[in-house]
Amino acid sequence: MNKPVRHIAVLTGALVLSLLVRATWVQFVRADELSNHEKNRRVAIASFSQPRGDIIVGGKPVTGSAATDGDLKYRRTFTDGKMYAPVTGYSSQSYGSSYLEGVNNKLLSGTDDRLFLQRTTDMITGKQRRGGDVVTTIDPKAQKAAYEGLGDRKGAVVALDPRTGRILALASTPSYDPSVFSGSGKKDQAAWDALQKDPDKPMNNRALRETYPPGSTFKIVTAAAALENGLYTDVDAATDSPDPWVMPGTVTRLPNQNPNAPCKNASLNVAMQNSCNTVYGKAASDLGKDKLRATAEKFGFDQEYFVPVRASKSTFPKDINKSQTAMAGIGQGSLTATPLQVAMMTAAIANDGKLMKPYMVEELRGPDLSTIEKHKPEQMSQAVSPEVARKIQRMMEDTATKGTGKAALIDGVTVGGKTGTAERGEGQKNLAWFISYAKASDGSPVAVAVMVEPDDSVPDDEISGGKLAGPIAQKVMRAVLGR
Repeated sequence: MNKPVRHIAVLTGALVLSLLVRATWVQFVRADELSNHEKNRRVAIASFSQPRGDIIVGGKPVTGSAATDGDLKYRRTFTDGKMYAPVTGYSSQSYGSSYLEGVNNKLLSGTDDRLFLQRTTDMITGKQRRGGDVVTTIDPKAQKAAYEGLGDRKGAVVALDPRTGRILALASTPSYDPSVFSGSGKKDQAAWDALQKDPDKPMNNRALRETYPPGSTFKIVTAAAALENGLYTDVDAATDSPDPWVMPGTVTRLPNQNPNAPCKNASLNVAMQNSCNTVYGKAASDLGKDKLRATAEKFGFDQEYFVPVRASKSTFPKDINKSQTAMAGIGQGSLTATPLQVAMMTAAIANDGKLMKPYMVEELRGPDLSTIEKHKPEQMSQAVSPEVARKIQRMMEDTATKGTGKAALIDGVTVGGKTGTAERGEGQKNLAWFISYAKASDGSPVAVAVMVEPDDSVPDDEISGGKLAGPIAQKVMRAVLGR
């Protein structure tokens, strides 16, 4: 073979080899990436070629599938879409999926590997493929009470079963109906665009993904830290808390919301009943940032967790001085928390200090109703000792009967409560918070956190947790208790 022919043969062999390598790379290494690429139309056609599995609340589906005339044969439908949107999220032919619809997309669409046997059987029998179902922990009565209680106000409600961590209600307002953009037509696009431009941000999940200053609700954590670290031992004994109190390193007096409240050297119990900033701010400053942060982290702060939807991290500020620690101790300054986190704090106290991991999916099941996965309650931490938790329970129960938490009281039921009014930046209205729990003979079946963002129609002197958020918490507890 002469030299030119040899060169051509080598070049041809190299080209064939490169084609084989490229084909192998595409077919095996990049197969999953390309098959699931957002611009691969065949993926969308396959995904919407059969009815989607359902999301179940209280034994009934709150989702469905409706036939269409296009090549995407089915579109998603939602029952009481606005009420359940913070739980279900959306599933759209054009805009993908979110929350439970997104986390469980493979199961709901029927492509989950755990449904392989079911898919094979359906193929042999000629039966139409269908996705599996997601069974939630949501109590429909509690969810309705939370959503309707918020009404047309901005806000969020989270209700937990402290004993297990089950999420009983997860409401966020204003909300949206995922059905209006679940297809791929011009109306769906217009509805999506309108929601994106809405200044009230109805697609923001205020319960899981937005963080706020928790205000005086955080005083239950400060009380836990003070008692757990031995700063105080008797919740009814006087504290070393002058009124007025000047924060360390400043000339600024820390004010109490009610200047007539008996806050001077008040006990932790009386100070919680009257929400005394001076007592809890000074306690936090005396403890120091490290001890207060350590306790906050046991309650879930500075941690990322999934329910199974990702919840935003609640943060305890770093590198703060004694004055800033005092502000953190009353739920202000750089301290931020999601309503879910505030509900977790409340639930841990109600559960004798044991913090259970929150979750809102009880079971995943196949199209034949077989159980694919069953959730097992999991303890996150022992936030405080049972003895300390019971002392704070007594303070919260006294706050409900004698102090600012009366809005949560239910006849014949032991209730603990705590109000909170959180200041925000200049030009923003204060937030109204309320936390509460109900106690039964076998523990507490419900703990609630309510946050309301008042609009300009509410005068500043009318903004309080007891007035705006307390009645909502009571309605949610009544719904769970069946009262």
